Amino acid sequence: MADHYEAFEISPVPAPGPDVAPPEVFRGIYGMPMYVTVPTADLSASVEFWTRGLGFVDLFTMPGQVTHLRRWAFQDVLLVPAAGTVGIGLSCVMSQIDEIARACDALVPGSATGPRKMPWNALELNVTTPENARVTVTAALPLTADSAEERHLDENGFMLPKA
Repeated sequence: MADHYEAFEISPVPAPGPDVAPPEVFRGIYGMPMYVTVPTADLSASVEFWTRGLGFVDLFTMPGQVTHLRRWAFQDVLLVPAAGTVGIGLSCVMSQIDEIARACDALVPGSATGPRKMPWNALELNVTTPENARVTVTAALPLTADSAEERHLDENGFMLPKA
């Protein structure tokens, strides 16, 4: 365990105890280190369940495409209108995309597809693991000021980092 160290200060999870109050819902915008994508046949029913039942808030919605839910910091869920299995999203940097694709394909040929440029200004690589989990590896792309990409994100309500 010599390679491990305490890092509790970065976690929103409070110390355990009978009188401990939960942290507030975190509404800040950050690059998500990891997230879950949940396909649903009924987006509005799913949003209602996750918000009213599980205590998430609707952080951002692109109607008919995705609803980004959040509870505490680093508890991000993307609901998408689709059939399929729950997926896991991992962030990386641009230089890792090809390296991850090669490593996955060397272990399980054909397991990686992509990468492809996405409308939210990212490269995404899709990987299917041996246990048939769907993993999306995402690398944010640099955003050029006053570009078509920046205008698209702004028009769709994305909060962009200030320069």
